[in-house]
Amino acid sequence: MADAGETIERAVLKRLPTPPGRRHLSAQTGLREVMAQFATGVTVLTAGGESGHGMTANAFSSVSLEPPMVLCCVSRAARMHAAITEAGSYAVNILAADQQDLSKYFADWRRPAGMAQFDSVGWTPGAKTGAPLLTGALAWLECELAEAYEGGDHSIFLGRVVTSSRGTGDNSLVFYGGGYHEVDGRARAA
Repeated sequence: MADAGETIERAVLKRLPTPPGRRHLSAQTGLREVMAQFATGVTVLTAGGESGHGMTANAFSSVSLEPPMVLCCVSRAARMHAAITEAGSYAVNILAADQQDLSKYFADWRRPAGMAQFDSVGWTPGAKTGAPLLTGALAWLECELAEAYEGGDHSIFLGRVVTSSRGTGDNSLVFYGGGYHEVDGRARAA
């Protein structure tokens, strides 16, 4: 693990071997097809502590500016659910356009468990939560868990933002239509 303020630089792992069993996805293909028409930013949620974990997520939103709050939605069956619950906090890493491989890595359930999954990526421990803040992200938010609500097979984690910062990048990674896209932050719609 990195010391506070120390950044660990490592290359993102390449494709991991496929285990004999396959994970089953929702039978709600109609809903998946509809939701694919909604463009979203791409984040990696992280939690520190003994059950440290990271997970790619696009179910993330700003909730309030005063007090500063955000939410993320996590499947109750996901390892990330237990990690956030046990830590009582989480970080949101808003990915830059050149971080598609990082998004895919943290979406791959075959990666190592616990803090070992961060051995192959650059990160710094968050000053307030200890959650990994990924190198090169567009922005970072550290959140204390304020509330957890049931939402079907997911929990809605409401986080009170305790610190936030912005990186130097301009281009955002977006997921739309089942694929990754880049948004140039310098371009404005007419």
